[in-house]
Amino acid sequence: MDYGIDEGFSWGFSLMFFLLNPFFMSIYLMDLFHELKREEFAPVLIRGACIATSVFLVFAWAGERVFTEVLHTRFSSFLVFGGLVFVIIAMRFMFQGQGALEGWRGKPEHIAGSIAMPFMVGPGTVGGSVLVGVKMPIGTAALAIVSGVGVSVFTLILLKFLFDYVKTRNEPLVERYISITGRVMALAVGSFAVDMIFQGIEIWLKEHG
Repeated sequence: MDYGIDEGFSWGFSLMFFLLNPFFMSIYLMDLFHELKREEFAPVLIRGACIATSVFLVFAWAGERVFTEVLHTRFSSFLVFGGLVFVIIAMRFMFQGQGALEGWRGKPEHIAGSIAMPFMVGPGTVGGSVLVGVKMPIGTAALAIVSGVGVSVFTLILLKFLFDYVKTRNEPLVERYISITGRVMALAVGSFAVDMIFQGIEIWLKEHG
C-alpha cells in the first residue's frame, strides 16, 4: 500500500519517532546524562544522529536491494535476527534494570558512533527506513526520516535539561523515573521485537509458499 504525501509523511514520521524511542534512549544514555555537561551533550548527540540519519536515508533509497544485492541475504532474515536482538535487550532490562546496558557503547573516544549504534541504527530503525522508502516517494520518505530523527534528538536534549534540573533537587525522583520508564519501555520494545520476528517469518513463508 502506497501513501499520499501528507498521509505518508505522518505515518513515516510517527514510525521513525516510535522506533527511535527517545524515552528509552534516555535510559540507555543515562551515564552520559550524568557525565556530560549540557553544552557537551548536545553536540555529541547531534553527531551520532547525523551518522544514523545518513544510514537511514541510504536504506530508504536502496530498500531491500541492500540485503539481496549487497549483503546477499533476505530481508526476512534481517527482521528475525533484529527481533531477537531487541528481545534480548528488553529481557535484560526488565530483569536487570539500567545495569543491563552498561558497557554496550564501547570506548568514550568513539562516543558519537556508539550513540548511533546499536540503538539509533538498529534492526528496528533500519527495517523501518526500508518500509518508509518502499511506501512513499523518496523525497517524502527522506523528510519523514529527518523529521523523526530531529524531533527525537530535540526530545533527548530536553530530557537532559530536565534531568539536570531535577537531579539537583530530588535525586530519588530521577532513580524512580529510570526504573519505571525503563521497564515500561522494555515492554514496548519487547512487544515490537516479537512482532518483527513474526513479520520476518511471514515474509519468509510468502517467499517459499
